[in-house]
Amino acid sequence: MSAISDLVHKHRPSLDSYQDLYKHFHANPELSNQEEETAATICKHLKETISLDFNIRPNIGGHGIAALYHNGPGPTILLRADFDALPVQERTGLPYASTKRMQDADGVEKPVMHACGHDMHISSLLAAAETLVSARDSWSGTLLLAFQPAEERGTGAQAMVDDGMYDPKKHAVPVPDICLGGHVVPWRSGVVGSRRGLVATSADSMRVTLHGRGGHASMPDRLIDPVVMAAGVVMKLQTIVSREVDPWDTAVVTVASIQAGDAENVVVDDARIAIDVRATNPQAREKDMASIQRIVKAECLASNAVKEPTFQITRNFPLTVNDDSVTEKLEGSFKAHFGEGKHAYTSECGKLCGSEDFSILGTSQGKPCCFFMYGGVDHNLWDQCETEGTLNEKIPINHSGLFAPVIMPTLQTACDAYAAGALTWLMKK
Repeated sequence: MSAISDLVHKHRPSLDSYQDLYKHFHANPELSNQEEETAATICKHLKETISLDFNIRPNIGGHGIAALYHNGPGPTILLRADFDALPVQERTGLPYASTKRMQDADGVEKPVMHACGHDMHISSLLAAAETLVSARDSWSGTLLLAFQPAEERGTGAQAMVDDGMYDPKKHAVPVPDICLGGHVVPWRSGVVGSRRGLVATSADSMRVTLHGRGGHASMPDRLIDPVVMAAGVVMKLQTIVSREVDPWDTAVVTVASIQAGDAENVVVDDARIAIDVRATNPQAREKDMASIQRIVKAECLASNAVKEPTFQITRNFPLTVNDDSVTEKLEGSFKAHFGEGKHAYTSECGKLCGSEDFSILGTSQGKPCCFFMYGGVDHNLWDQCETEGTLNEKIPINHSGLFAPVIMPTLQTACDAYAAGALTWLMKK
């Protein structure tokens, strides 16, 4: 395994230009399904900076990219990075902070930020690609870089597959033997983690409209108040996890938004609520979704709603499950390269709190996957907060307007993880 580490150290390029590239991506984020400029920059960098030998297949499932580097016989290893941003106002105060605004899918202009670290994912995968191209005499097989759009909507990976990514008559991307993906998280920078089995929950999001009859706030007897109806729904939904889910399971049912008018003396006809559901097994997931339907419909019936509620499913993410044998093999490479310990690599990291669609790129073809995580928090800040016992209060998390990984050593850690991961299977014997 030390041979892999030696190769990575020897062939890793200077990361100065990749720090600049990261800042460019951070300052120029694009919302899901609108990542045209980001995709163009990725393709240009692959061809003009790394190697003309990349076989690039763009516009897969939207702005998705498959970049192939054929280097003799051997397995095909997929490395994935997602590259969409979020409708979040950046509050980091960084000199390269995003000031960009875009219209979302509903035509509403919103501030945009890489609040989940996808800019780090792109930059580090490109750096890893340059590392692997430089080390090409020491490995054999096919490197498949999958740059995926629309992860935040939970649609990007499936869209690439549905658009014929692996279809010999369309994009004709070879089916990978192994799929690897990584994500920056609010851990101390330099820390890398993986785990066997379940690594990220499923997720289901929906918008629910409750239909009442609005009017003047002074005449409640003439109304069917959707605000009161929504309040009843929100409170009752809290009992799903506390009273219906097996205590040994993990589930989250969150009402993230309530919208119902904006005037003090006018009650509107409809109230809209946004619900997010997370589960750790298919049975709990199915039960949670059925319970939401039952509770919402029952509350509307009890409130004499003018008609049944309207449900719109907006996002779906599968469970992310790391293949045991693939993860076991990756553990050896990561231990040799990063070392083991609190500030290095752990093979028993905690589960990812969020959800991912990465695994669809492999499971849709019956191929194994492994998803790893790495930290992005400045050492001094982490150590101070750990001493104070304020990690949960002072460390910005993904999707926060304050989330911005410290560039180094985060970029190098992620680059090395991608490169060492690929070499685990591509290295010449």
